[in-house]
Amino acid sequence: MRTSFFSSLAFVLLLGITGVVNSAPTATTKTDSSVPASSPAASATSGKLNLNTADAQTIQHELSGIGEAKAQAIVAYREANGPFSSVDELLEVKGIGKSLLDKNRDKLDIN
Repeated sequence: MRTSFFSSLAFVLLLGITGVVNSAPTATTKTDSSVPASSPAASATSGKLNLNTADAQTIQHELSGIGEAKAQAIVAYREANGPFSSVDELLEVKGIGKSLLDKNRDKLDIN
């Protein structure tokens, strides 16, 4: 009886050492295709939303209080007037007020 226990124990330990028992995957290379690996909307250095490169959908999803219409208005303003020179220039977009800008200021960048 004792011999079979130790034989079983030795077998389990052997499998553990060779990695058969503990074969949990480490890192996978599969990525979620719905999330881009690198987004042009985020600044490479700050991780903030770049007002000069973000599309309307990204703006809508990343900023608080910004719906589809305001996000499209931001992109339309940028297309009509060129790149934003400061985050405060967002106040020139119809529907964007000081309180909405202040709520999102820490998430925004223009670089």
